[in-house]
Amino acid sequence: MFKRNPRSYLRAIAEFFYPRGGWYRASRYVIYRVRRLPDPAHRISRGIAAGIFASFTPFFGLHFLTAAILSWIIRGNVLASLLATFVGNPLTFPLIAEVSVNLGNYILGQPSSIHLPQIITQIAAATSDFWSNITAPITGKDVDWARFSVFYDRVFLPYLVGCIIPGTIAAFAGYALSNPVIHAYQRRRIKKLKERYEKRLKAGPDEAGTPREKT
Repeated sequence: MFKRNPRSYLRAIAEFFYPRGGWYRASRYVIYRVRRLPDPAHRISRGIAAGIFASFTPFFGLHFLTAAILSWIIRGNVLASLLATFVGNPLTFPLIAEVSVNLGNYILGQPSSIHLPQIITQIAAATSDFWSNITAPITGKDVDWARFSVFYDRVFLPYLVGCIIPGTIAAFAGYALSNPVIHAYQRRRIKKLKERYEKRLKAGPDEAGTPREKT
């Protein structure tokens, strides 16, 4: 009766690119969870900054871990940092990747420009080489790091260098925007809880829910 059908791989992939209920509902949920975190506003905002910066890095599959470590270093809220990695999603990834890689090439003095389809192709080739080489002792295949080396030189290193500037700008913007909003929300929530408590006290024991004594 209460058993839930597990999601198929195709459905999981589809929901990664378009969450159930849409991106608007997903973003509203993340904002709601962030606002309800039991921590001072400045710590939550630091966590948000860490999560945003982590989403700009090329450590795909490790954004949660990267965000948690950065948040711990700057004494931010770790859960807020995990939620803030939502900034890195299939809608923003194309812009983040292309800007970071090409900016990194410029900083490193590499004049070559690379676009999103090439970036994705390089990532896929490097991933395939990585797993092929890791399993080589079992499968008996030859170890070849050629495509992985090309990926490191043309994509990963430029991405790692180029993400620092836009990632830092986005992280500071996230902190500057979220801190006053969360602080105001927490003050308003505390005020409402205080008013509700005082109202219950003024209402008297019977109306406040305390049972009357039997005569």
